[in-house]
Amino acid sequence: MRCLALLFALCPLLSAYTKPNVLLIMADDLRDFGGAFTKDVVKTPNLDRLRARGTTFERAYVQYPVCNPSRSSMMTGLRAEQTGIVGNDIALRQKMPDVVTLPQLCKDAGWQSHAFGKLYHLGGGKNVEAKQRWMDAGRSWHTAQAFEATKAGRKMLEGRNVTGGALKWCQWGAADGTDDDQPDGQIAAATVAMIEKLGDTPWFIGCGFMKPHDPFIAPKKYFDLYPADSLKPWSDPADMTAVRKDSVGFGDYGEAFAKFTEQEWRELFRAYCAGTSFMDAQLGRVLNALDKHQLWEKTIVIFVGDHGYHTGERQWWNKNTLFERSCRAPLIIAAPGLKGGQTTRSLAEFVDVYPTVADFCGLKMPHTAAGGSLRPVLTDPAASIKDAAFTLVTRGDKLHGQSIRTARWRFTRWSDGPTELYDHETDPEELHDVSAQHADVVAELTARIQKLPAVAR
Repeated sequence: MRCLALLFALCPLLSAYTKPNVLLIMADDLRDFGGAFTKDVVKTPNLDRLRARGTTFERAYVQYPVCNPSRSSMMTGLRAEQTGIVGNDIALRQKMPDVVTLPQLCKDAGWQSHAFGKLYHLGGGKNVEAKQRWMDAGRSWHTAQAFEATKAGRKMLEGRNVTGGALKWCQWGAADGTDDDQPDGQIAAATVAMIEKLGDTPWFIGCGFMKPHDPFIAPKKYFDLYPADSLKPWSDPADMTAVRKDSVGFGDYGEAFAKFTEQEWRELFRAYCAGTSFMDAQLGRVLNALDKHQLWEKTIVIFVGDHGYHTGERQWWNKNTLFERSCRAPLIIAAPGLKGGQTTRSLAEFVDVYPTVADFCGLKMPHTAAGGSLRPVLTDPAASIKDAAFTLVTRGDKLHGQSIRTARWRFTRWSDGPTELYDHETDPEELHDVSAQHADVVAELTARIQKLPAVAR
């Protein structure tokens, strides 16, 4: 009888652990600092805190290096070739009205599901109903909320558009006001409030920070962390292999960046670092809530950037390329019962996030995912679940490029024939195309790419 009584007493506790909380934290346009030249410059103490709690994936890759396609791919566990979403102009449900998304899987299984900020791409303008559709409110989330800067937060103490207005988004600003006068501060506050409100109810919360995405605006105190004369912008080596314009340097962006002086590169780099540290400080507020309420052993925490970002490499200040800087993105996972402070070089893709969460939550995948659970790697960082990662970009309706990243190589193949091959053993910054010297590798990796699903349009 005593055993039965003990079992009944433990039932609520066992039930809570079968439904762990899920905290999905996303940063917008945050490059992976693990191997980049910025790693010794940018200040991210709270990302360091999270790394100490979880496993850092040093080689994690998105399936399309632009906001909407990347997020749609990750939230469905399907490649961009399969979703057909290759731009920021089409909401997920327009292409896939019936797909069960990652937060929806948990929501439908009994989790409280709430989104704050940018989890899916934000759209809809001033139309409230359209904005809710873009956030997939009601399907993925019980509630979804976006945020705007206050009047004080829109006042710039210093800043300018470094293209003279040619690119409206290419603007930086040191803002007046407090952290909560900016969307990211409000997103952190709302996330913490929901964590406290839900208490012991199992939840899936999406915390989607807006920075360091353009416009490159953050409260002035974060700019003060980076004196302008202390920063040195990236400089491409003179012997770097030239590539086609479709690869990098295309369109109005390429024309504007080609005119940048070192001053413009420096100003943008400073603003990007400031925005990253601002986002990191808001992350700290959310981590503090997990500390305060002792939720680490009840919560799966996933931190991602939605894709990488060039900060001057190949004279590019953006994403949407098939180079490492654009395809590789931050991925940190902390889960109950698993060791923290781990780093892995095992390859991972963002399509692996969905099956990983489903695995830890004990939920059956509603469709065949393109990835697999990363649990083996989280248990043993030397383990591996795949030997390649794939990324797609499109250039209009007629041209696309697909890239495969293996432990050693990055190989890119364009649909009209040209290829690029980079050897990461000797050239981690992908400066020298060696496809002409390695015909066997080109043939092998071409065959791998040709096995991918056809590109849906």
